[in-house]
Amino acid sequence: MDTVLPRTGRPESARAATISLVVPCYNEDDAFPYFRAAVGDLHAVLAARYAVELVLVDDGSRDGTWGQIQRFAADCPWVRGVALSRNFGHQAALTCGLQFATGDAVVSLDADLQDPPAVVAEMVAAWQAGADVVYAVRRSRAGESRFKRWTAALFYRVARQLGADDLRADAGDFRLMSRASLDALLSMPEKHRFIRGMVGWIGFRTAEIHYDRRARVAGTTKYPLHKMLRLAADAIVSCSTVPLRFPYYFAVSLSACCMGYMLSLVVQHYVNGEEFVRGWTSLMVAIITFGCLTLCCLGILGEYIGRIYEQVKDRPLYLVRDTVGPPPAAESTGR
Repeated sequence: MDTVLPRTGRPESARAATISLVVPCYNEDDAFPYFRAAVGDLHAVLAARYAVELVLVDDGSRDGTWGQIQRFAADCPWVRGVALSRNFGHQAALTCGLQFATGDAVVSLDADLQDPPAVVAEMVAAWQAGADVVYAVRRSRAGESRFKRWTAALFYRVARQLGADDLRADAGDFRLMSRASLDALLSMPEKHRFIRGMVGWIGFRTAEIHYDRRARVAGTTKYPLHKMLRLAADAIVSCSTVPLRFPYYFAVSLSACCMGYMLSLVVQHYVNGEEFVRGWTSLMVAIITFGCLTLCCLGILGEYIGRIYEQVKDRPLYLVRDTVGPPPAAESTGR
């Protein structure tokens, strides 16, 4: 019987290690032929030393993506396809692929070739050298606007200030995880998942591979501004409780301002002998200020309470409609 190292999940030499490639796909009909060619080249490189499996998750695509996955799986016995019942989002689809993966090391990447599959060989080498989590860190970001690069840098800076200390800057969902670290990640039952922050939280021995991110080979981005904002909100709320302290900070700051204003009125009245009539301007400023801050604080509380509500309902993270290719060792339930 094959033995597995308890810390890293790397198998002993009795059998070849298995490398799993997990790829969420959403409306990638145009880019898929290019991806298939690139991942085929990667398979030829890795297959000399490792067993390789490719898990493609169709996240409710509305084009011909699932058909292309079916044809790929029919042509290649190392390809497995999973179709979700609808679009559950990138993080849910990625989690599905990670749960279906059976490898000793699991690499997650996207189908648009912005994260070049050729980098995977370097990540596998770092894993064999002892790393449990290998981050692919971007040196440059081709094909992205200055606004997107600026907002991405701002997000990582704000997230770190709010307590997400383990979040790696310029490292997305392109990473390798050993079986031990992946099992630790999958044991976390969050519904609103921000996998980058969750991977940072679990610890384990890490390494970094630096690469230049490319522009999309075809198609359009699946992360417009509103989805980026939603992901940022999930990241901050899931990684930090600091926003819950904002109402307290607001209250202390405004109380100090109000006390200062009251003291100035007292001084002007008793020292300078000035008489004051309560003015409309000061009254409206106070009403608007406290009203806006109250709504802001309620909004912050609502973000956390809404996530508690979703967690308590305990619905599956995703639902599988169909699968193709070799059956997994154990069917995934979405939980």
